Parts: sequence; structure tokens; C-alpha cells
Amino acid sequence: MVKFILSRNAGRVFQLHLKKNRTDINKNMKKSILILAAMLAIVFNGAAQQLRPRLVVGIVIDQMRWDYLYRFYDKYGEGGFRRLLNEGFSCENTMINYIPSVTAVGHSVIFTGSVPSINGIAGNNWYDHKAGKSVYCTYDATVHGTGTNNKSGKMSPRNLLATTITDELRLATNFKSRVVGISLKDRAAILPAGHNPTAAFWLDDESGHFVTSSYYMNDLPQWVKNFNNAGNIEKLIAGGWHTALSPKDYTESTDDDEPWEGTLKGAENPVFPYDLKKSYAIDHSSFRQTPFGNTLTLWFAKAAVEGYGLGEGNSTDFLTINCASTDYCGHLTGINAVEIEDLYIRLDRDLASFFSFLDKKAGKGNYLLFLTADHGAAHAEGFMKASKMPSGLVDDDIPSKLNEFLKGKYGAALLVLGMNDFQITLNTARMDSLHLNSEQIRKEAVAFLQKQKGVQYVVDQDKISEASIPMPLKEMMINGYNHLRSGSIQIIPMPGWLPSYYKTGTSHGVWNPYDTHIPLIFMGWNIRHGCTHKTVYMTDISATLAALLHIQMPDGCIGSPITEVTDK
Repeated sequence: MVKFILSRNAGRVFQLHLKKNRTDINKNMKKSILILAAMLAIVFNGAAQQLRPRLVVGIVIDQMRWDYLYRFYDKYGEGGFRRLLNEGFSCENTMINYIPSVTAVGHSVIFTGSVPSINGIAGNNWYDHKAGKSVYCTYDATVHGTGTNNKSGKMSPRNLLATTITDELRLATNFKSRVVGISLKDRAAILPAGHNPTAAFWLDDESGHFVTSSYYMNDLPQWVKNFNNAGNIEKLIAGGWHTALSPKDYTESTDDDEPWEGTLKGAENPVFPYDLKKSYAIDHSSFRQTPFGNTLTLWFAKAAVEGYGLGEGNSTDFLTINCASTDYCGHLTGINAVEIEDLYIRLDRDLASFFSFLDKKAGKGNYLLFLTADHGAAHAEGFMKASKMPSGLVDDDIPSKLNEFLKGKYGAALLVLGMNDFQITLNTARMDSLHLNSEQIRKEAVAFLQKQKGVQYVVDQDKISEASIPMPLKEMMINGYNHLRSGSIQIIPMPGWLPSYYKTGTSHGVWNPYDTHIPLIFMGWNIRHGCTHKTVYMTDISATLAALLHIQMPDGCIGSPITEVTDK
């Protein structure tokens, strides 16, 4: 009896133990399933996240020579240009592979991966042979300004003949991606943003407001109105322009007053400090020549990120930014002025602030950023001569002289329409109407131009392949020649020579490395730290972005992905 009772108790204990084990097993199974589900979610979410970043930011620093990365390196802080070099991947030998190397062309090439011959943006301005008139690259008479009633709002990307990487992102996401272009310059906001962006905004000097056109929208978003009404320009110019560092620390510049420097409006000499309220009162556009134009642009970029919630949606967004004051100031003072050094020191600080803002808004590592330039710039002619370097000024009256020469030969006036970007445009319609031999006139014009001071080569654009010039120059000319929009004859000036109207300051537009060697750094999402000295081209930028984003290249792209950037 006792034995039976013990057996019953043992069975009960066993049943209780079995029940407890089953409960534990169920709990463990449920726990394991939850852990597995979480792991799978992380894996799948990670895979989805790795397809594309939340946000792409493309920053183009206008007129930034590659060597500025290192020339002012010791003056930069840790969060701007140094951060790009220390965290990102730098393509140290990035070259422009066309001429003319000017703003509209540069922005078009960066974002299309194409060249003027294909994408149609042959300059900031050109003569349209088919239409028989001069054209500004983004002017559009069919639209009106939004936020402005003046001509500054009559702009669109309709003259651009190829798609951009921003267009391709919109197409790839069925237009769910938001794309916004920002610059002081209309062309530098419009062309990068592509044909069908969310928005493009640029500065109207008359009002001091960021505006757009009816091509994009018929009313400004409230956040833009709020920004415009905040009196930001007045705040930025209130204290004038003083050097950010002690004057003795500007060791990468010439003295603060040199004869080859241009002078800001209202100032007697190009010497710090500057009374910016006085300059702005005389001419609102003078604001563009100060470092605070870049500050305003990046402030507006922050407002755009918040206003549109860029980087917060389910599809990748794309923000294009052009910092243009570097170009305006460079044209005014030349590249060796204290003003330029101070401007880059201040831009470095503005970039550091902007990168920090992106870290907080999108999350560090969650956005892909690249920084490049649309072109570089030459040393001022006076600086070069004072430094015993070859330089000079090419006569800007060449078209008039050529007209007189041709009139004497053929008895007909006005056979030359003008010169732009060292390209001579012949009046072919007039030649045809007078039954003149245009091929013979071109030959005579080439021979005449070749004798002009400061001219190294002259080429009939229809016969580039036959010209006795170095092959790299031939390729750049072919890439830059659009038969409907480019000039008839290309002049190649001597190295270091500028147009004669740049007796002060500097310019750009030619094939030489000072104009065509540009910075290119990628940073952030899926970008490893490093650099390459392999030669890559501006046309490779959009192809590289397409590879990183797993989308199609723009439809006129002739570039290739930079595998040092794309390969992990």
C-alpha cells in the first residue's frame, strides 16, 4: 500500500515535471521564433536599406580648383573639408573633358554624365543657329516667375537635351523621390535638378528672396516664404566683412591690396574690412561676391531639408546645392587674394555646420554626399607677370578686327556675329544670302585669327579631326562642340592668357588644368575611406551615382562608374 502511494506520488511529480518542461519548451520556442523573426527583419531591412540611402546630397562649389583642398588645409577645421578628406573617398585626379569649362556646362555635365555635343548646354550663353538669335542657357519665355515679377523668374531646364541623374532617380522610384535644386544662380539650381524635380530655387537680387518659376509651381511653399521674410541677408551683412582670422594668418595669399584685384562696390580699395550694407545699397548683386552668399545658400538648404522632409520618406531623396559666391569673388579679386582665402575658411565652417545638421536629420551614414566643382580658375594676369610667369590678355576686339578683315576681302560687312568662350560665331545666314563661299571664309578667318596676339591654336569646328593640335585638346573640342549652338571657330589661347576685360580678377573656360582639374569626394552611405590618383572625368560622376543607387544612367551619359568608389 505504501508502495502504491509512492508510485502515485512519483507519477504526479513526473506529470508536474513534464508539464513544467512543456511550458518551458513552449516559452523557449516562442522566444526563439521571436528572436529569429527579429533577426530576419534586421537582415531584410538591412538589405532594403543597402539598396539606396535615405538622402543624396550633391554639392558643387563654383570655381573651386582642386588645389584649394590642400592650399588652405591648415586653416580648415575638422568638420568641413578635412572631414571629407578624412572620412570620404577622394578622386584626386578628376578632370573636365570638354571646353568651354563654364558654369552651365559644368553643372549639366556633372548631372547628365554627358557633354555639350550631346546634352545641348554649350555655354552659359550661345547663338542658336537654327533660331537665329542669342540664347541664355535656362531662359524660357513661356514661363513666368513664382515669387518674383521680373525676368529672373522666366527660367526652366527646357534647353537641356538629356536626362540627369536626378531625373533617373525620379523615374526609378516612380516619382516618389523628392528632388530639390538650390543656388544663388538660376542655371546652377535648374540644370542639376533636371526636367521634372520637386523644385528648384534661386536668388532674385531685386528682392533678396529665393524664387522659382511657373515651370515648377505657381506659389512658393510656406517654408520658403518664411525664410524669405526672415531678413537673412540683412542679418548677414549687418556686421560687414572682416577677416575670420588675424590678418597675419593669411599666409597663402598676396598682400591685401594688389593692383590686379577688383574692388567690391562702395569700397575705395580691395582692403578689409568691408562695409557690406553700403555695397548692398549700391548694388544688391554685390552680396553674391561675399562669403555670406554661401552661408545663405546653406541656410536655405537646411530649410529645404526640413520643409520637404528630405530623407524622411520611403524613397531616396536628392538635394543639389551650388555654392556660387566662390565664383563671384574669384572673378572679382583673382584666386590669390586674402578675400578668397577668407571665403574658403568661412565656407569650411559653413560646410561643417551643414554636415552636422545632416548627421542629426538623416543620421550619420544614412546619407550619401559628394562634393565637386563646375570648373576652376586661372591666376590673375597681373599676379602671373609679377611672379615672372607667362601670361597676357587676349584682345576681346578680335571679332571687330575679323569683320573688317573679311569686309576688305569680300566686300561684305557683318560676317562675324561675335565671340563667346573664345569661340567665333560666323554669320552663315548672311554668307548664304550673299552667295559667298563659307568654307573659304572659314579658312581665311582661321588664318587671320592665328596671327593674333596670345593665340596658340585656331580650329574650324567642322574640321576638328583634321587640325594639327594635341589629341587631348581635340577630344575636348569635339565633346564641347554642338553644331547648332557652338561657335564656328574655336580659339585656344596661350596657357595663362585671359580675355582682355580681365585686367583685374580672373576667369575660366579653357582646357588648361587650372580650369579643368577639380575636386571630387564621396562621403557617407556605403563609401569607404580612401583615395585614387587614377584619372577620372567629370562625366563619370553620374555613372558612379547610378551604380551606387542601382538605377539607370542618364540617357546621354558617356561616363563610367569609378570602381574605386563603388567596389567594397
